[in-house]
Amino acid sequence: MLLPRARGPISTEVFASLLHAPPGVSTVPMPPGWPDHFEDPLEDEDLQVTLWALYELHYKGFEDVEDEWEWDAGMLAVRRELERSFEAALRTLAEPHVRAVVGGKGDLADRLFDLTEAFEGPELSAYLQRTATREQTEEFLALRSIYHLKESDPQSWAIPRLQPAIKSRLVELQFDEYGGGRPERVHQALYATTLERAGLDPAYGAYIDDVPAIVLATNNAMSLFGLHRRLNGAAMGHLGAFEATSSLPCVRYAAGLRRLGFGDDAAFYFDEHVEADAVHEQLALRGICAALALDDPSQEADIVFGAVICLALDVRFAEQLLGAWDSDANLLGPEHDGVPVPA
Repeated sequence: MLLPRARGPISTEVFASLLHAPPGVSTVPMPPGWPDHFEDPLEDEDLQVTLWALYELHYKGFEDVEDEWEWDAGMLAVRRELERSFEAALRTLAEPHVRAVVGGKGDLADRLFDLTEAFEGPELSAYLQRTATREQTEEFLALRSIYHLKESDPQSWAIPRLQPAIKSRLVELQFDEYGGGRPERVHQALYATTLERAGLDPAYGAYIDDVPAIVLATNNAMSLFGLHRRLNGAAMGHLGAFEATSSLPCVRYAAGLRRLGFGDDAAFYFDEHVEADAVHEQLALRGICAALALDDPSQEADIVFGAVICLALDVRFAEQLLGAWDSDANLLGPEHDGVPVPA
């Protein structure tokens, strides 16, 4: 994968340094008033693509960027400033829900289950099951590829930071995500097969230049939580909410794919998650999140914060995607009339 295209003054400067300056001497001039000029960090294309690229240096990296940039002090300083704006926006978004859940009566896992069930948003999965066109379904699959082709990787950063009993439960969950010892069953590989069977590009990051800020923000939140030890609780709360809201939508996604004639191979990724995530939600919310808060009560607020962000960004994504479709438009890049299939 190559470095994505720049989307504004910050990404232009950062990407120019990554491509042309020697690692270790980065100086990135910032626009006047940065980072306070962001009207909405969650929707700022420039902030989100820059942050996504700087996070990607800790995953697979880029073919056209030297590996030494991963720990360049200048780039880490830029990333930290972007993170300040991003995290502040996330906390503002989550605060009313966090306040309503933290310190409530009963077991934390029960309160988190109640949160996921009560969280309001459009029924994107129901639309994809019954109404979406083939082109809309392809667009959805391409948009979701940015995460699903690195599925579970952000959460794996948390493993060394947990005490043994909780660590073993997270590893149990991740073992399933990574195929249970069978490379062909790694969920990332299953999703690549879904893309391929749908006539889309299965390459890692293939659609990064085409996705909007909300998709980048959704992925960046997971990387922010995973890479920062202080946000370990948020990483686990996000995981718990993700697992608790996966099983039923996956039933619907699979049904929608079959309705449109994509076939069983394309639907298998979602089939795999129906039963697995019904188990994982209990493991994640009870065995990991509630146990983590019991072991360290100071983690409860961040666990709830992470769960709320998972739900809230998913709602915002669904609203934007369904809004675009309702206007006969696409969310996957305004320059495209349909779903792009990179050569």
